[in-house]
Amino acid sequence: MNTATAAAIDAVLRRHGGQRAALVQILREVQALTHWLPREVLAAVADGVGLTPAIVEGVAGFYRFFHLQPVGRVHLLFSDNVTDRHAGSRHLVARLCERLGVVPDQVSADGAVSVGLTSCTGLGDQGPAALVNQHQVLTRLDDARIDDLAMRLLAGELPTAWPSAWHQVMPQIRQAGPLLAAPPLLGESLHALLARGADATLAELATSGLRGRGGAGFDTARKWALCRAAPVPEGGTRVVVCNADEGEPGTFKDRVLLSEQADAVVEGMTVAAHVLGARHGFVYLRGEYRFLLEHLESVLARRRAAGLLGPGILGVEGFDFDIAIHLGAGAYVCGEESALIESLEGKRGVPRIRPPFPVEQGYQGQPTVVNNVETFAAAAHIARQGGVWWAGLGVPGSAGTKIHSVSGDCARPGVYEFPFGVTVAEILAAAGARDTQMVQVGGPSGLALGVGEFDRRIAFDDVPSAGAFMVFDATRDPFEVAHGFAEFFAHESCGFCTPCRVGTELVKRRFDKLARGHGSVFDERELRALESLLHGTTHCGLGATATNPLRDTLQRFPTAYARRLQGPRFVPGFDLDAELAPARRVTGRDDAGAHLPQEG
Repeated sequence: MNTATAAAIDAVLRRHGGQRAALVQILREVQALTHWLPREVLAAVADGVGLTPAIVEGVAGFYRFFHLQPVGRVHLLFSDNVTDRHAGSRHLVARLCERLGVVPDQVSADGAVSVGLTSCTGLGDQGPAALVNQHQVLTRLDDARIDDLAMRLLAGELPTAWPSAWHQVMPQIRQAGPLLAAPPLLGESLHALLARGADATLAELATSGLRGRGGAGFDTARKWALCRAAPVPEGGTRVVVCNADEGEPGTFKDRVLLSEQADAVVEGMTVAAHVLGARHGFVYLRGEYRFLLEHLESVLARRRAAGLLGPGILGVEGFDFDIAIHLGAGAYVCGEESALIESLEGKRGVPRIRPPFPVEQGYQGQPTVVNNVETFAAAAHIARQGGVWWAGLGVPGSAGTKIHSVSGDCARPGVYEFPFGVTVAEILAAAGARDTQMVQVGGPSGLALGVGEFDRRIAFDDVPSAGAFMVFDATRDPFEVAHGFAEFFAHESCGFCTPCRVGTELVKRRFDKLARGHGSVFDERELRALESLLHGTTHCGLGATATNPLRDTLQRFPTAYARRLQGPRFVPGFDLDAELAPARRVTGRDDAGAHLPQEG
């Protein structure tokens, strides 16, 4: 490691005070300078934060966006969600690699470029899309843009010189309601909060019936009340965390709220801080949304300058609250609130054993409220307009509105805000969907619906949703959709518990086997057994929902599986002879006696 690199790493460490809790942020900033994280760099970081190199390498190895092997100086990752595949993302990867003369996931000979795939990037309405060095994005890619991109890369042109239109992310708000159509909140909710008082504001939140918009649907007022009642460690505080780790494939409504309604989100967090007596807050921003960082930092700076954030908010002594932005590094499991807190503390994002719950002991052992972006935006408007107003929207048990990220086979992808109670058919009609055979509501961990169910309503007691709404028309194969989701869950398992770590991989391999034409009547029984196993034994809820696409498509689209399960004889899921190939290479043998016939 040269002197300049050592000095740059030292500067990053000093900027973060060498705090262990800042490890993920330190690694991100260091990697931006070094392109990847060789062991000598990891050792320098470890020394700076007072940890062993093994621990630091273990943290770095957990997150998808940290590179322990070299990548290109320009590293392109194409979104590989199922809807992106249908839009041609894999074709574009192959086309770009052909023109560059590179192999996917390998670095070009001159070290200039590498190309690969990653999980959903939250740009399903802008696709096909790609990340550039996990910093910028490329949207609306097609053959012509790929060819132009290849020429620029071969010429050594830097991403900063590429056409600005390539990086444009459009909000695509197709249907706006109280959250998306509102003017910016610039203290109005805080004035109402102060006039009403913290106790009365919490009561208004309870009246509103607001439930968490991240998927679990937990009562927001109850969560805040539990945190408020929890004792604070000596010298500590309560903490407010905005979960902006929008990693569920097909979801991008939080991206739009952060770009178009960030003031409402921050104001909602500030309302929560006053109700709870919290002094510190975090926005946990998913790594794929790095392009939003400067915008969000400018919003925070503007609000500090206006007295809406920081010490003495609105001139009220003791109303002290500020927010830091923590960037994730590509880990789906960090959408789970306790895994998110682990990541905030600079650790691997492994879900905690509960209890204690975060509202009792969260960030650094302090009582912590973790809510979704949309939840905080709604809370801000409720603080201003009152609980009765919000309760008057939607349906009993599901108050207010819900924002949907609509993508896939429809004429008008984008975000749609409807009161709870809207039917699936109404959303399909608004989005211009035609000949739809399947809708995946709430992402892969949600619910797959077939044609006969489109009259069902979006509500917590019917079809709950975290926000994703992926549309698949009659040309799509439900088996291949579920196969793609199985690949996603196997790739994103945090690896902590055996049922999820092994089970998701076994499900994927079984799908692979059927896709290769090696299915038999025995495979459905194995798939159903795996589905049952994961639902009942995983460490966290994310693992438990990993087989939802398998369960739903088996139930609703049996013919998609039946034609792959017709073989009367059992076919092994792997090639026994192929497993001996390494031994043959070591021994230099390739005669008949070194091969093992595979019996059916």
